[in-house]
Amino acid sequence: MNELLIAENICYKVEQAGTFQIKKTEKEILKDVSFKLEKGKILGIAGESGSGKTTLAKIISGVVQYSSGKIIFNKSGEWEKIKTSPVQILFQNNGEILNPLRRINDIVEEAIVLRYGNKIDVQKEKEKIFGSLNFPGQLWERKGFELSGGEQQRAALARILAVKPELLILDEPFSAQDPESQLNLLNLFKNINEEFGIAMICIAHNLKILQKLCGNILIMYKGEIVEQGKSEKIFNTPEHPYTKFLLKAESYNLTYQELSFDAANAD
Repeated sequence: MNELLIAENICYKVEQAGTFQIKKTEKEILKDVSFKLEKGKILGIAGESGSGKTTLAKIISGVVQYSSGKIIFNKSGEWEKIKTSPVQILFQNNGEILNPLRRINDIVEEAIVLRYGNKIDVQKEKEKIFGSLNFPGQLWERKGFELSGGEQQRAALARILAVKPELLILDEPFSAQDPESQLNLLNLFKNINEEFGIAMICIAHNLKILQKLCGNILIMYKGEIVEQGKSEKIFNTPEHPYTKFLLKAESYNLTYQELSFDAANAD
């Protein structure tokens, strides 16, 4: 079996208070979400804010428990004896991974020991990880708060690579970055995927970036997957009206009447 992750009919509902707190109702955040991810592959997830992308990421990583459905994660057996998780997330806020008051060298070294114990040359592994991320030696001894935003992101990636997960989830990694920084990060993720063999799920609004990075893409709208398939198919022959809307919006090709997507009246 080559699938690393299989999601079948995942639903997620939350209770919300009704009028004057008298009656509670359920709000459906995800509805019948199904997809597969092969080992070592990169999957992109796109959709507007509130479409359920980040909720799905939290469910896959085990942060949030889904209401119904099934998730099958074909992790290797070694993880049963390891204290770290085979699924890691690179958050938009890198502060959720890095302790701002600890040295980057110590953070990464601790993660390597946690993952491998004494079965590996820690110094050699650190050099390999930092080298793959172009993270220079003079930054190793700095603390999290002493780094720039881009440096913090690479340090957070080093912490993740130190435990060598089987799946890395990237939560809007390209947001608030200029085109040159986006391209550098894109190449970095490709290198990590090839060098470490780590499968990835990348959540992003930038469809052009996803096209260059991902082999397959899911398009989400209001908690549902409205289209999924090979990257070239999604971009060259989109089928769902919302996918077409996103692609036109990405190219600044929307008319005034098309600025807001209307599912009810979409062609």
